[in-house]
Amino acid sequence: MSDQIDLKECVEGNDGISVIRASETCRGWNGIKYKIGMSEKNVGSKKLSMNVAQIPPGGVAYAHIHVDFEVMLYILHGNVRHEYGTGLKKSVENKAGDFIYIEPGMPHEVFNMSEEEPVVAVVARSDSSEWENIVNYDRNSES
Repeated sequence: MSDQIDLKECVEGNDGISVIRASETCRGWNGIKYKIGMSEKNVGSKKLSMNVAQIPPGGVAYAHIHVDFEVMLYILHGNVRHEYGTGLKKSVENKAGDFIYIEPGMPHEVFNMSEEEPVVAVVARSDSSEWENIVNYDRNSES
């Protein structure tokens, strides 16, 4: 999987309405695989980014914090657990059909609960840079 993809090459239009046709899962960050989505990188968005994320079977998106932006997810497939809050001591499980909202600054770690099936989710962010404003979180830092 390469992050060296020309994201603009996949965009049709970009003249008031931009379109990306169905894309392959071809990018990655922190244990998560992504389809090409929309962001400032390819459509010039100033406040939003959106794509489809996949956590492979048994995968983990390691503990992190979204700095100053909101995230909303819609689970299309699979079962996922978020451990969150100070020291990641809280937990919530979600499945296909669930919506999830993550507040800015909320520490969390994401686990695919299946060893056989991926988790697939639509991810929308109030940050046009996708994952550039995310920092790692040490679950032992505030125990």
